[in-house]
Amino acid sequence: MKDESIVLNQSQIRQKIERIAFEILENTFEQDVIFIAGIAGNGMALAERIATHLKTITDQKIELFAINVQKDNPLGSPVTLTIDDHTLTGRTVVVIDDVINSGRTMIHAVRRLLENKINALKVATLVNRTHRRFPVQADFVGLNISTTLKDNIVVEFGKNEVAYLD
Repeated sequence: MKDESIVLNQSQIRQKIERIAFEILENTFEQDVIFIAGIAGNGMALAERIATHLKTITDQKIELFAINVQKDNPLGSPVTLTIDDHTLTGRTVVVIDDVINSGRTMIHAVRRLLENKINALKVATLVNRTHRRFPVQADFVGLNISTTLKDNIVVEFGKNEVAYLD
Protein backbone atom coordinates (compact mmCIF):
# COMPACT_ATOMS: atom_id res chain seq x y z
CA MET A 1 0.00 0.00 0.00
CA LYS A 2 1.37 3.38 -1.01
CA ASP A 3 0.73 6.46 1.11
CA GLU A 4 -1.03 8.15 -1.81
CA SER A 5 -3.60 5.33 -1.90
CA ILE A 6 -4.78 6.02 1.69
CA VAL A 7 -8.27 7.48 1.78
CA LEU A 8 -8.71 7.50 5.59
CA ASN A 9 -6.03 7.32 8.26
CA GLN A 10 -6.55 6.09 11.82
CA SER A 11 -7.49 9.49 13.21
CA GLN A 12 -9.93 10.15 10.37
CA ILE A 13 -11.55 6.73 10.84
CA ARG A 14 -12.11 7.51 14.53
CA GLN A 15 -13.62 10.92 13.65
CA LYS A 16 -15.92 9.37 11.02
CA ILE A 17 -17.13 6.72 13.49
CA GLU A 18 -17.94 9.39 16.08
CA ARG A 19 -19.80 11.50 13.50
CA ILE A 20 -21.80 8.51 12.22
CA ALA A 21 -22.77 7.65 15.82
CA PHE A 22 -24.05 11.20 16.39
CA GLU A 23 -26.00 11.11 13.11
CA ILE A 24 -27.60 7.79 14.09
CA LEU A 25 -28.56 9.25 17.46
CA GLU A 26 -30.03 12.37 15.83
CA ASN A 27 -32.22 10.15 13.63
CA THR A 28 -33.29 7.66 16.32
CA PHE A 29 -33.54 9.79 19.48
CA GLU A 30 -37.24 8.97 19.88
CA GLN A 31 -36.55 5.21 20.01
CA ASP A 32 -36.06 3.46 23.34
CA VAL A 33 -33.75 0.92 21.70
CA ILE A 34 -31.39 1.32 18.75
CA PHE A 35 -30.73 -1.94 16.90
CA ILE A 36 -27.29 -1.96 15.28
CA ALA A 37 -26.75 -4.76 12.74
CA GLY A 38 -23.19 -5.33 11.57
CA ILE A 39 -22.53 -7.34 8.44
CA ALA A 40 -20.19 -10.14 9.56
CA GLY A 41 -16.51 -9.30 9.17
CA ASN A 42 -15.44 -5.68 8.96
CA GLY A 43 -19.06 -4.52 9.03
CA MET A 44 -19.42 -6.05 12.48
CA ALA A 45 -16.11 -4.53 13.61
CA LEU A 46 -17.37 -1.11 12.53
CA ALA A 47 -20.78 -1.72 14.13
CA GLU A 48 -19.10 -2.58 17.44
CA ARG A 49 -17.15 0.69 17.38
CA ILE A 50 -20.26 2.72 16.53
CA ALA A 51 -22.30 0.95 19.23
CA THR A 52 -19.55 1.59 21.79
CA HIS A 53 -19.56 5.30 20.95
CA LEU A 54 -23.37 5.45 21.02
CA LYS A 55 -23.34 4.06 24.55
CA THR A 56 -21.23 7.05 25.64
CA ILE A 57 -23.62 9.66 24.19
CA THR A 58 -27.11 8.27 24.87
CA ASP A 59 -29.11 6.54 27.57
CA GLN A 60 -30.97 4.53 24.92
CA LYS A 61 -30.43 0.80 24.94
CA ILE A 62 -28.12 -0.33 22.15
CA GLU A 63 -28.75 -3.84 20.78
CA LEU A 64 -25.89 -5.09 18.63
CA PHE A 65 -26.19 -8.14 16.39
CA ALA A 66 -24.54 -9.63 13.32
CA ILE A 67 -25.89 -10.42 9.88
CA ASN A 68 -24.07 -13.40 8.41
CA VAL A 69 -23.87 -13.08 4.63
CA GLN A 70 -21.54 -15.04 2.39
CA LYS A 71 -20.03 -12.02 0.60
CA ASP A 72 -18.61 -13.86 -2.42
CA ASN A 73 -21.79 -15.88 -3.00
CA PRO A 74 -24.76 -14.43 -1.05
CA LEU A 75 -27.16 -16.99 -2.51
CA GLY A 76 -24.84 -19.89 -1.61
CA SER A 77 -26.13 -20.15 1.95
CA PRO A 78 -28.93 -18.60 3.99
CA VAL A 79 -28.43 -15.14 5.43
CA THR A 80 -28.70 -15.46 9.21
CA LEU A 81 -29.05 -13.09 12.15
CA THR A 82 -27.55 -13.48 15.62
CA ILE A 83 -30.76 -12.14 17.18
CA ASP A 84 -34.27 -13.58 17.39
CA ASP A 85 -36.43 -12.21 14.59
CA HIS A 86 -39.36 -11.38 16.88
CA THR A 87 -37.12 -8.91 18.75
CA LEU A 88 -37.08 -6.67 15.65
CA THR A 89 -40.85 -6.27 15.35
CA GLY A 90 -41.74 -2.58 15.25
CA ARG A 91 -38.13 -1.50 15.71
CA THR A 92 -35.66 0.69 13.84
CA VAL A 93 -32.56 -1.14 12.57
CA VAL A 94 -29.32 0.42 11.36
CA VAL A 95 -27.36 -1.93 9.07
CA ILE A 96 -23.62 -1.29 9.00
CA ASP A 97 -20.85 -2.35 6.63
CA ASP A 98 -17.34 -0.95 6.28
CA VAL A 99 -17.52 -0.31 2.53
CA ILE A 100 -20.39 -0.36 0.08
CA ASN A 101 -18.74 -1.56 -3.11
CA SER A 102 -21.22 -3.11 -5.52
CA GLY A 103 -24.12 -3.05 -3.05
CA ARG A 104 -24.76 -6.79 -3.45
CA THR A 105 -23.95 -7.78 0.14
CA MET A 106 -26.07 -4.96 1.54
CA ILE A 107 -29.04 -5.90 -0.68
CA HIS A 108 -29.00 -9.47 0.65
CA ALA A 109 -28.63 -8.31 4.26
CA VAL A 110 -31.52 -5.88 3.86
CA ARG A 111 -33.66 -8.54 2.16
CA ARG A 112 -33.22 -10.80 5.20
CA LEU A 113 -34.10 -8.01 7.63
CA LEU A 114 -37.23 -7.16 5.64
CA GLU A 115 -38.59 -10.62 6.42
CA ASN A 116 -39.43 -9.00 9.77
CA LYS A 117 -42.02 -6.34 10.52
CA ILE A 118 -39.49 -3.64 11.33
CA ASN A 119 -40.53 -0.01 11.63
CA ALA A 120 -37.60 1.60 9.78
CA LEU A 121 -34.32 0.57 8.21
CA LYS A 122 -31.23 2.76 7.85
CA VAL A 123 -27.83 2.02 6.30
CA ALA A 124 -24.46 3.24 7.58
CA THR A 125 -21.02 2.80 6.03
CA LEU A 126 -17.52 4.11 6.61
CA VAL A 127 -16.72 4.36 2.87
CA ASN A 128 -19.42 4.73 0.24
CA ARG A 129 -18.34 4.16 -3.35
CA THR A 130 -20.34 6.09 -5.89
CA HIS A 131 -20.07 3.42 -8.60
CA ARG A 132 -22.14 0.37 -7.81
CA ARG A 133 -24.23 -2.24 -9.55
CA PHE A 134 -27.10 -2.42 -7.06
CA PRO A 135 -29.40 0.39 -5.86
CA VAL A 136 -28.17 0.90 -2.30
CA GLN A 137 -28.28 4.34 -0.70
CA ALA A 138 -26.49 4.84 2.61
CA ASP A 139 -28.14 7.14 5.17
CA PHE A 140 -24.99 7.67 7.26
CA VAL A 141 -21.65 7.90 5.45
CA GLY A 142 -18.13 8.52 6.69
CA LEU A 143 -16.64 9.22 3.25
CA ASN A 144 -18.11 9.26 -0.25
CA ILE A 145 -15.53 8.42 -2.88
CA SER A 146 -15.69 8.23 -6.66
CA THR A 147 -14.02 5.12 -8.02
CA THR A 148 -14.11 3.02 -11.12
CA LEU A 149 -15.64 -0.45 -11.12
CA LYS A 150 -12.10 -1.91 -11.18
CA ASP A 151 -11.05 -0.08 -8.00
CA ASN A 152 -11.35 -1.68 -4.60
CA ILE A 153 -11.46 0.03 -1.20
CA VAL A 154 -9.94 -1.93 1.68
CA VAL A 155 -10.51 -1.11 5.35
CA GLU A 156 -8.17 -2.55 7.97
CA PHE A 157 -9.20 -2.42 11.61
CA GLY A 158 -6.84 -3.16 14.47
CA LYS A 159 -3.67 -1.55 15.77
CA ASN A 160 -2.95 0.47 12.60
CA GLU A 161 -6.36 1.29 11.18
CA VAL A 162 -6.53 2.55 7.62
CA ALA A 163 -8.76 2.65 4.55
CA TYR A 164 -7.02 2.60 1.19
CA LEU A 165 -7.57 2.23 -2.54
CA ASP A 166 -6.29 -1.12 -3.75
